[in-house]
Amino acid sequence: MYQPTPTRSVVLWGLLLSLAVILGHLSAPAGWTQANPPSAETQLVNINKANVQELTSLPGIGPKIAQRIVEYRTQHGPFKRKEELLNVQGIGPKKFERLKDRITL
Repeated sequence: MYQPTPTRSVVLWGLLLSLAVILGHLSAPAGWTQANPPSAETQLVNINKANVQELTSLPGIGPKIAQRIVEYRTQHGPFKRKEELLNVQGIGPKKFERLKDRITL
């Protein structure tokens, strides 16, 4: 019968403890640690206040379209509905579908 030596037991327990710590960090619910701010993928972008750089964090929005959004907002005033983004050149229905859950007014 196999009898683990004290050294093997210590190593095994150390590995198990390390694995538990790693898995605990991977599965911790969002907001439990202040050191981990929400990622760019989960943060909402206010299309009435965001600058070009902030707008480029949105999927499919590069600097040119971001600049068009800012110019549209400057010319027409703040967006009243998210769907008004469809009036900006370069934003069609498919792109809007990818954006609508990531933006706010």
